[in-house]
Amino acid sequence: MEQKEKLLEIKNLKQYFNVGKPSMVKAVDNISFDIYKGETLGLVGESGCGKSTTGRTIIRLYNATDGEVIFNGENVHGKKSKSELMEFNRKMQMIFQDPYASLNPRMKVSDVIAEGIDIHGLAKSPQDRMERVYNLLETVGLNREHANRYPHEFSGGQRQRIGIARALAVQPEFIIADEPISALDVSIQAQVVNLMKQLQKEKGLTYLFIAHDLSMVKYISDRIGVMYFGKLVELTTSDELYERPMHPYTQSLLSAIPLPDPESERTRKRVTYNPSVHNYTESDDVQMREITPGHLVLCSEKEAQQLKKQYAN
Repeated sequence: MEQKEKLLEIKNLKQYFNVGKPSMVKAVDNISFDIYKGETLGLVGESGCGKSTTGRTIIRLYNATDGEVIFNGENVHGKKSKSELMEFNRKMQMIFQDPYASLNPRMKVSDVIAEGIDIHGLAKSPQDRMERVYNLLETVGLNREHANRYPHEFSGGQRQRIGIARALAVQPEFIIADEPISALDVSIQAQVVNLMKQLQKEKGLTYLFIAHDLSMVKYISDRIGVMYFGKLVELTTSDELYERPMHPYTQSLLSAIPLPDPESERTRKRVTYNPSVHNYTESDDVQMREITPGHLVLCSEKEAQQLKKQYAN
């Protein structure tokens, strides 16, 4: 079996926000997972579960409360010199949820895309800079004429393509896509996701794809992690997650996906997740446990044994 190379390791990551004594919001609560080179890991869950905070903490938009983010063997949240931070910022980029809010309305598209090129000194001359911008526009399905326009002159889908071009400008290894299609029309969403898949193939990119649309996440992701109230509750391949969801919360999420067949939709049974079922005590030792090869579920040792029996075949 081919040994996959880890690009990113998340170890016991915590992101707590103090919202006034004695309140503390545990937005990300002790989660661990790996992302391998060239893959797409999908991160799903309902609004407020901590998935976007996870992405922002990984890329250092937030300082982690505790835990480690290891990228290419180095601790992201460790002390870094200015040059080390510059290199890290070049290798890891982010695509944001709202393509309009993330683009400076006063800047021409050419300057929006070239901002990273300028900061990192990647262009040899003004001509080289513009040539890079033109190539990036064409790479994301736009054309040279768009370089002199402003963000408000574009549709939502086109703006997100500009956002993708900006992220690609510094030749990153890893891109965090934070709900990149949720603000777009359904007809445009598939175009943007297909573009991301194509770019991944051509440039060997690695993605963390954060979303709440389970159907689209399955389409783009190799593996999927499910978050609930700051905790990672299940992690496995996308096919396995859909065929054999093991955690009750994952089962409830999947049961809520609408079906295109009216007859099936009428007879479909919704699963309601009741968190009080998991009324754990300190002695239960709740952690991510491997139930079948590569399929991890947040559970106690007792629950793990029951799940192993249930899914033995």
